[in-house]
Amino acid sequence: MTKSEANPFKIAQQQLDNVAMRLNLKKGIHEFLRNPRRELSVNFPVRMDSGEIKVFTGYRVQHNQARGPCKGGIRYHWNVSLDEVRALAMWMTWKCAVVNIPYGGAKGGVICNPKEMSERELERLTRRFTTEISIIIGPERDIPAPDVYTNAQTMAWIMDTYSSIKGYSVPGVVTGKPIHIGGSLGRNEATARGCMFTIREALKHFDHKVIPPEKWQPECEIGEIEGDICDGDEGTGYKIDNATVAIQGFGNAGSISAALLSAKGAKIIAVSDSKGGVANKEGLNIPQLIEHKSKTGSVIGFEGANDNLESKGVLELECDVLVPAALENQITDENADNVKAKIVAEAANGPTTPEADKILHEKNIFLIPDILANAGGVTVSYFEWVQGLQQFFWSERDVNVQLREIMTKAFHEVLDISLKEEVDMRTGAYMVAVRRVADAIMHRGIFP
Repeated sequence: MTKSEANPFKIAQQQLDNVAMRLNLKKGIHEFLRNPRRELSVNFPVRMDSGEIKVFTGYRVQHNQARGPCKGGIRYHWNVSLDEVRALAMWMTWKCAVVNIPYGGAKGGVICNPKEMSERELERLTRRFTTEISIIIGPERDIPAPDVYTNAQTMAWIMDTYSSIKGYSVPGVVTGKPIHIGGSLGRNEATARGCMFTIREALKHFDHKVIPPEKWQPECEIGEIEGDICDGDEGTGYKIDNATVAIQGFGNAGSISAALLSAKGAKIIAVSDSKGGVANKEGLNIPQLIEHKSKTGSVIGFEGANDNLESKGVLELECDVLVPAALENQITDENADNVKAKIVAEAANGPTTPEADKILHEKNIFLIPDILANAGGVTVSYFEWVQGLQQFFWSERDVNVQLREIMTKAFHEVLDISLKEEVDMRTGAYMVAVRRVADAIMHRGIFP
């Protein structure tokens, strides 16, 4: 697949096709899973601050509901396309299945440039888009969440608009909400924290500490937890001190990954955002860098760096761990041979093309696929949904303990399949996920 042909939906279908053959998936089930179950495209007007009426295009795609309600974020970006949303919805199906939470996959997006819009314009866009897609979302049907350039405030607007349509408060229609209207503690950091857990397990694997799933046990007891997070370090002495890390993308997932890994002793040697990157072989001061980005809007110009890079230049640095935390198709057949990391942990969705996958595998680079590495966000979204249904809210420590157990167990299930079947981790993750979804379809049956 050439760069011009790097269509995310074709990539997602190709990934499924490769695994379907290994699983001997029935032809009808395979074809059913290759395409979304439901797609909604909407064109809607929004009144801008100038008084001008502008028409925006948005999408909501539901890939599969065999294992439960659909789940997936809504992104605001100028490059949103229907095929991108289709791919992301499919990846969400596999992501939910690989960590074994009872959701199917969905995704949404609006073609816009939120960087050029005021908060009032974004609110009007969000409320009108919610109205347009309200016919297919709901707490028992399809639950949106934050994604690229959307946040807790966006979710609050969606919840309020949907509740106004229904005539009563429906907090379960979205996750990733502000805490005071039913959000969950730990949700904002969940994607990065889940990624950190998988990175640590991968580093253990390199230290020959492979744990079969049937023997997996939490590494700490509740009584051993200090503070608000159980990392498994207590009682084991295992840390990630001095592991060198490069991170592409310094939004929510990238910046929080940097902060969490740095706090555990890793050395963050380079980061980048859409405007460029900065590096320091001795390690960047992440709290200062986060403050710099908050003030200036970019990592560029950070005084604690001694080298400047292009955004994609971070991908080619020599390091122990590379974390792509930006957008799709960043590691391709054009630059994969230049990747020098020992471990690639995909905090972003779809950052590696199938051709690049093969190159990384041939180079013996250990890749933690996106449907596993960044599944922490949807896992804690599930926790938020459960808490809301029960109207019983957990402590942040409880959230993080449960997240750690799910992410660690999923990692070792995938690793076990990868080793037994002699396949790369992405193929292993897909084999776990696709089999679970296919089994759900077969057990439910085809109606009528």
